[in-house]
This record gives sequence, C-alpha cells and structure tokens, in this order.
Amino acid sequence: MPKELIISTQPLTTSDISSFLEPPRPLRLNQQVKKAVKKCHNFLADKLVASDQIFYGINTGFGSLCNIQISKEETTELQSNLIRSHACGTGDEVPEAVVQLILLLKIKNMSLGYSGVRLALVQRLVDFYNAGVLPQIFQLGSLGASGDLAPLAHLALPLIGEGKVRIKGKLCAAKSLEKKFGWKPLKLHAKEGLAMLNGTQFSTAYGLWAVLRFKKLLQQANMIAALSMDVFNCQTTPFDRKLHIIRPHPGQLSTAKAIRKWRKGSPLAKLEKNSVQDPYSFRCVPQVHGASTDALNHVEKIITIEMNSVTDNPTIFPDTDDILSGGNFHAQPIALALDYLATACAEMGSISERRTYQLIGGKRGLPPFLIEKPGLHSGLMIPQYTAAAIVSQNKQLASPASVDSIVSCNGQEDHVSMAANGSTRLYRMIDNLERILAIEWMSAVQGLYIRRPLKTSSSLEKVVTAYRKKVAPLIRDRILSKDIEATIQFLKNQKL
Repeated sequence: MPKELIISTQPLTTSDISSFLEPPRPLRLNQQVKKAVKKCHNFLADKLVASDQIFYGINTGFGSLCNIQISKEETTELQSNLIRSHACGTGDEVPEAVVQLILLLKIKNMSLGYSGVRLALVQRLVDFYNAGVLPQIFQLGSLGASGDLAPLAHLALPLIGEGKVRIKGKLCAAKSLEKKFGWKPLKLHAKEGLAMLNGTQFSTAYGLWAVLRFKKLLQQANMIAALSMDVFNCQTTPFDRKLHIIRPHPGQLSTAKAIRKWRKGSPLAKLEKNSVQDPYSFRCVPQVHGASTDALNHVEKIITIEMNSVTDNPTIFPDTDDILSGGNFHAQPIALALDYLATACAEMGSISERRTYQLIGGKRGLPPFLIEKPGLHSGLMIPQYTAAAIVSQNKQLASPASVDSIVSCNGQEDHVSMAANGSTRLYRMIDNLERILAIEWMSAVQGLYIRRPLKTSSSLEKVVTAYRKKVAPLIRDRILSKDIEATIQFLKNQKL
C-alpha cells in the first residue's frame, strides 16, 4: 500500500502535493486534527443549545436573506436546502485531476478546526478521496465572491446522497455509494452545508494545478529553447553569468544557468557564428523565461497560503468564545495571482512561437520550412500557423478576469473576484502552452536532423534520441497533426 499523506494542522507545500499525487497516496487525519475538529463542533453545538443568538448561515438565511431567522428545528433542513439550491453549475465537467485537488483542499480547510463541522463529515470526504470517488462538478457558476458556491455545492451533494460521482471514470448516481461502500447519506448539522460551500477551493485547486504544470513547462521551455539556439547557430555570450549577475532577478539567473547547462559541450554551440547578435526570441530567453519564472514563484506563494487557510464563513474560535462573520471567502488574492500567471503563460507561448518562426524561415543555412525539397514539400510550414493561432488564443484569454465584477444577491455581494473564471481559462492556456512548446521542439529536432552529422550537447542528444523513437524525421510531407500529438505526449511524459 502506498505511503499515506497525513493531514495535520501543519501547512502543506506544493511539493508535498506534487509528490503525493504521483502516484496517488491515501489520506489520513492525525489525532491533532481530529481533536481540533471535534472541539470546534462541540463548541458550536453547545452555543446553539445555550443561546438564541443569531449567527449568519447557521440559524439564518443566506446572502441577502441573512436577516431571516431559522428555528432550531429547521437547521438540518436549512443546510440541505442550501446545497440543493446552490448546485447550479453548468458547462463542461471539471477534470478529474482538479476534482481530486478540490477534495484535498476542502479536507485541509476543514481540518484546521475553525469550521464547526463534525469529524464524520471530514472523514467522509477523506473516504471519498481514498476510494477515488470524485463528485461531478461543472466549470461554470462561481463568481469567486462568497466562495466558489455553485461548484462546491456539487462537491457537497454526494454527502447527502444526491448528485453524481465518477469512480474510475464511470459516472454513477451518488445514492449508489451506500450499496457500494456502505456509506449512508449524512444528515447535516448546523453550519455544515455552509462550510462545504463557502471557500475558495475550486479556484485554488485550479490554481494549484496550473502552478504544478507550469513549473514543468518552464523547465521544458528552457530545454527546447537551448536546442533551438544550437540549431539556429546562436551565440553563447548572452548567457554568460557575468551579464546576469549585474541584473540579478532570480528567474533570469536560473534560466541563464539552465541554458548554459543544456548547451554545455555542444559542437553546434562552438561553431563559428555568422551574426553578431541573435533575434530577441533567442537572445532574451533569460529575461523572458526568467520573468515568467519569477511570476510563477510569486503565484506559488499565494496559492500555498490560500490552500492552508480557512476560507469559509462564519469562522468559529472556541478558545476566545467567538463566532465571527467576515470575508475570507472572497477570492481576490487568487484572482489577481491567476491573472499574473496567465500573462506569464501567454508570454512563454509567444516567445516560443517566434523561435519556431525563425527556425523555418530559411535562414542561417537551414532550408525553408526545414524540408530538403521545399516547394514540392511544405515541410513544417503549417505547424507554425497552428502555433500562431494558439498563441493568439492565449493572448485573448490572458485578458484579466479580476478587473471584472458584477453585483449579485440583491446587492449584498456587490463586489466579486471572478477568480473561478480566471482559473478555468488558465487551465486552457496551460494546455495551449504545452502545444506551442511541442511544435517548437518538433521544429528544433527537425532542424537538428538537417544539421547532421553535427551534434548538440550530450544531454540534449539523449532527449532527442528518445524522441526519435516516437517521431521520425520529416523526409516528405505527411499528416503532421499526428506528429504534434505524439510530441505533446512525449514531452508530457518526459522527466527532467
């Protein structure tokens, strides 16, 4: 059995989660977490018995209905009604990998002991996770304001035996879980429905997914750019450490170092250069890739804080006898961060496509479109079109979501973050960047074939040799969409 990931009150890191997901490992709540959850729930239960005080969403209506008091006898119905009424998601399903992260982050959020829910509810979410039971959630419906209400309502539905789940990809009714696992639907206690719905776990999970993917794509982009530089007979001087020490942005320094490492010992890099300076898409890789690296590092800090935070409302503090209504569910920190990462993503695709364009332009001794008989064969003419189209789409998608806001809930929620829209578009952009980089790699490797018998560095040659087992050199025109897809899959599985 794989080693467990222990959920404690200590912060999780993105590295923890990355290593935990591949291969998937089961979750377990430690005793400290169990004690904190029980303590908070017992405090809330005692408070409601001993007092007629009004607490938002616990014994009142929701949103602009917050001034309508609900009787003690109706609190269970109130919580179930909340989940049903808010399950208004629509559009495409959330990918299973992201649903898995949403579950994990909701468990982490509740495990900190400020939500007032029962341990049985948190444990049921853990059971879902460990059994691979993934609630069916839809991408559209959250404003990123009072939490990701609609998608998290779909996350919560199976707890009460409603909605649908996927198990190993198969869609089935949540009511079947009792027969399959012996899990009876939960009868929700005060605050439990609201605690499930309030929170930023939908937007944060997408953001976490994007951070993990973008981190790998940045590493690959450096490798791919290094091969493109060798094939295009680029100078090595723009990557000299002395240049970057005097402008020491961390991402710039690390990118220049990565390029030097990839090109180390390359016979192509040592060739006589015909040009004093190279186009910016080659020469300025440390500055452009480096800025995106720094953007990623900033966003990773924001995501790490958020995934270890309490973001539901009201928040319960047993030690100080407080139940406080606030705005921790507002996803503005995530919205701004995701917009920043979207810009960085668009720029990485833009500079990659420019390198592809230079490679196929018939310059520096390379034939037009990297084919031996241009004219009779179109070679790699149209993959660049494809890359350009995807780059343009990413530019359009990079328009910031966080600057938009729309009033909802009778004016009660009069400013919203739109983090959810920002997060789902970023998912598309990351996939697009992967495609753009694949086209550059395909072009660079074809250029290397044209340059033979010359070689690049041993480290790059090793990757090229593995790639050639999947995609053969382009001798004459063939259907290149198959090559593009094979290249995407190769890079996706490549360990750096």
